[in-house]
Amino acid sequence: MEAYLTLWWVWICIALALGVLELLAPGFIFLGFALGALAMAGLVLILLTIGIPALLALFAILSLVGWIILRFAFRHQSSGARIVTHDINDN
Repeated sequence: MEAYLTLWWVWICIALALGVLELLAPGFIFLGFALGALAMAGLVLILLTIGIPALLALFAILSLVGWIILRFAFRHQSSGARIVTHDINDN
C-alpha cells in the first residue's frame, strides 16, 4: 500500500520533466503528455488501487485528451510570417 502513496510524486516528476522537454523542443509536442501526467497525479492520489496496465492506458487517454484540448486552444495562433506575393523588383 505504501508504494501507491508515493506513486503520485512520480507522475508529477514525469509532468515536470515533460514540461522542461517542451521548453527545449517547442511546438506542443510534449505538452499534451505533460498534461496527461499531471492529470494522472491527481487520479492516482484519489484512486489508490489501480493496476499498472490501467494506469498506462489511462495516461495514454488523458494525454490524447490534453493534446486535443491544446490543438483547439492554439489553432488560431499564427507564426507571424508574411506571405510575399509581389516582388519589389518587378516592374
